[in-house]
Amino acid sequence: MVGRWQSVPLSKACKTIYRYPSFYGLERHDQGVPVVRGEHLLPNGTISTDFEDYWFVTEECSSRFPKTRLELHDVAMSVRGSIGTFARVGTAHVGAQISPNLIRLSPDPQVVDPVFFYYALMDSAAGAFIASTSSSSAVPAIRAADIKLAMIPVPPLPDQRAIAHILSAFDDKIELNLRLNETLEVMARALFKSWFIDFDPVRAKAEGRDPGLPADIATLFPDSFEDSELGEIPKGWKTGLVEDLAEASSGKRPGVRYPEASVLASVPLWGGNGPMAFVPEALIDYPFLLTGRVGTLGSVFRITEPCWPSDNTLILKTKQRRAFEYLFLQLKRVDFMALNRGSTQPLLTQTDLKAQPLLTPPTAVLEYFHVFAGSLYEQIDELESEVRTLAAVRDTLLPKLLSGELRVKGVDQSMEAHV
Repeated sequence: MVGRWQSVPLSKACKTIYRYPSFYGLERHDQGVPVVRGEHLLPNGTISTDFEDYWFVTEECSSRFPKTRLELHDVAMSVRGSIGTFARVGTAHVGAQISPNLIRLSPDPQVVDPVFFYYALMDSAAGAFIASTSSSSAVPAIRAADIKLAMIPVPPLPDQRAIAHILSAFDDKIELNLRLNETLEVMARALFKSWFIDFDPVRAKAEGRDPGLPADIATLFPDSFEDSELGEIPKGWKTGLVEDLAEASSGKRPGVRYPEASVLASVPLWGGNGPMAFVPEALIDYPFLLTGRVGTLGSVFRITEPCWPSDNTLILKTKQRRAFEYLFLQLKRVDFMALNRGSTQPLLTQTDLKAQPLLTPPTAVLEYFHVFAGSLYEQIDELESEVRTLAAVRDTLLPKLLSGELRVKGVDQSMEAHV
């Protein structure tokens, strides 16, 4: 029972609940109608706009099942594998096609406000019910018939709109921060590429052009190149190994771990693919780089807050702080799967990681890059911290607003403090 609000099953809140017939194959093409798959549903509740990662079907094929075409404000939900994952449909995906592993939920605006509908699905009660109906097969799955039975609260429409406005204000600010972070990351990568991959300042000086840098920085770049085992590099610069810039070690297995953060366990436990649980205390409290050791290879993370790296990770502590951002971006270029020594599962050894060759620029160049790139990444860290705070406040308000425990007027002051 959801507080004082009436509840209805999704079958009454939606005008359409439809899954692509699993028996009907989809012929893949390089263009046409994009097909949204489970991996396109992002953690922030949106759908990936990186259409280079999509495959397509012809308009003729897609038109055979018009109910699988997404409309604005629909919700696409995964019903096989990572069940219960869902995302809102924005303008970029109107008319796109769902894959057989997704289901389309189209809210009825006469019953639910479309934005409110999305947040109602985030409610733990609806999510828990949907998860409980999944099959126990090797690949968990849920049926459309079961999803139709999940209950969501339906306050009067004016209250729904007010609740949706409050919660979406948090998500709008979160999305803005994420976009800013993407821009800052692009700026850092562009500077790295210009200085250490394309050697733009060196090429400009070699051609008698102004490198476009302050004089004290421009003088640090030579005006010619020389050959090396890494190919052509700026004259006077050196080559080396990862171990010249950092100390490598393995993470450790914690004594205890918890799936959710709490007062007693608030420190993130990191695996090779990101945070995966929480522990009571930190193993490392200084900035370091992390990558997968066993199981998951290829991801590289820069971590600046206290955490516990698990025993399936490798840790890199730079010998000098000035090399932190440089090494991070260099490691992003490493083909870790080419270093795989595992037979039954991927494995990366400390020895192989430390032996990776790389360019070692002069100390002064690294120092300037650290100043510029470090400033960008500090802003990224601050915005990410704000995102976590905003998400925590939103998630605290969500069940209270949906249940009617907290009235809309009661959260105005909280919104002003956080959004």
